[in-house]
Amino acid sequence: MTGANEIYALKRVTLDQTDAETMNGYMNEIALLKRLEGNNRIIRLIDSEVKGASGGSKGVLHLVMECGEIDLARLLQEQQMKPMNMVWIAYYWQQMLEAVQVIHEEKIVHSDLKPANFVLVKGQLKLIDFGIANAIANDTTNIQRDHQIGTVNYMSPEAIEVPDGKRRLKVGRPSDVWSLGCILYQMVYGSPPFHALSVYQKMKAIPDASHLIEFPAFSTPVMTVSKSQQDGVITPPKKLDHLKRRVPRSVIATIKCCLCRSPKERATIPELLQHGWLTGQERSKPVIASELLLAPDETTINPHYMQQLLEYGIRMARGKPNMGEAELKQEAAVRPPEASLDTLLTRSIESHPTTPRTPGSPQRSLSRRGDILM
Repeated sequence: MTGANEIYALKRVTLDQTDAETMNGYMNEIALLKRLEGNNRIIRLIDSEVKGASGGSKGVLHLVMECGEIDLARLLQEQQMKPMNMVWIAYYWQQMLEAVQVIHEEKIVHSDLKPANFVLVKGQLKLIDFGIANAIANDTTNIQRDHQIGTVNYMSPEAIEVPDGKRRLKVGRPSDVWSLGCILYQMVYGSPPFHALSVYQKMKAIPDASHLIEFPAFSTPVMTVSKSQQDGVITPPKKLDHLKRRVPRSVIATIKCCLCRSPKERATIPELLQHGWLTGQERSKPVIASELLLAPDETTINPHYMQQLLEYGIRMARGKPNMGEAELKQEAAVRPPEASLDTLLTRSIESHPTTPRTPGSPQRSLSRRGDILM
């Protein structure tokens, strides 16, 4: 803590067990953070030092940085059992895009974008962990690696699959866009697109264009159940269907723009920042209140079809399938605006009691939910 009551984070690395490649990663992180200093979407490096030690020890590396209160992975975990909130998603998605745009403008590819590498500092999302990030040479648009690096759930196809005839992996800015798409998918649906697969299956499926990624029309929260301590059995997550929400098509379109197998077909960060649902320029279709409660196999109906249903219901209630048109019109007159469906049905049933239902005969009733015959 400083004199201004600011709390900093201290990263301490013992160098005795650190190999040359890992040490280069730390030095690379320090160099990139100094290069990005002053950008409010990037974690700030306060100071760093390599402190020697006696007795042949290599010493320790100290990095003093801004302290994050919570990372996005934890936020997503807390949000997992809540209904999809597009305001929440848009707020953090925009900040993520802004953070990645900063490094891309500096010709830096992060290569390990995931929720845990975005942290909140005083309420603002910032990007951290540049240990495996690399700068792009001035005369190229990609960086090359000798081996795979990253977190499998968020790795791009080109970060996994070596092209035919090539000996090195070739990744660029589109690789970060793929990772961002996986994070947005998780923000909407609760888990990354390849979450349910084993590590081996993920490594095969991610680069495989024939493996289709599902984009459900609804987002359904799940309640995760921990492994039983007695028998070690893992109970599958329970879907909270009563909290499901329809996913806007424009949001699905954004995810698809990020999750194109071909890097050249993916959207750029500036393009993603201009998507209508994010800028507020998109005019969304008004949603009828009753539609929010409808299941996928339900719908709303207009007064004309409602009258037909009422006529059918009255015939069945009276036990007169061949009731005359004049009598039907009298019974199924279009209800005045102030009259509710329940009032109309009650009045009809009280005037014409139903015949007791025999065992095994179908039971029919009208529900006010969406005015649908059940």
